[in-house]
Amino acid sequence: MTETMASQQRGPVGNTRSIGLSILWAILTLGIYTLVWTYKTQEEIKRYSGNGVGGVIGLVIYILISPVTYFIVPSEIRYMYEDLDGQTSPVRGTTGLWFLLPLIGTIVWFVKVQGALNRYWESKGAPPP
Repeated sequence: MTETMASQQRGPVGNTRSIGLSILWAILTLGIYTLVWTYKTQEEIKRYSGNGVGGVIGLVIYILISPVTYFIVPSEIRYMYEDLDGQTSPVRGTTGLWFLLPLIGTIVWFVKVQGALNRYWESKGAPPP
């Protein structure tokens, strides 16, 4: 990939999200916030990079076969880090294997994924959460 391609203008930068508040919202809303997070995150990635499933399809996948989401989101983040920017991604599709560890695995997955996404958006000018 050439330097010109890596630095070319993309879509709007996504929003950073507080990891702690996101986990709290997921608990307080009995999981409904996870639907919102899934839609918004995948829509922002698609709008920015032009890659990925987008919000609606991502939400449908999450509702019908949620474990797939644990692999899709980090794969889309990896694409932005490595294919768009030429950096090493802190997450990749295999990060989804954390979901196999009940409860704590989901939390570890979320901390890794949202943390990587926050760092990426901040590197593009988004304010910290």
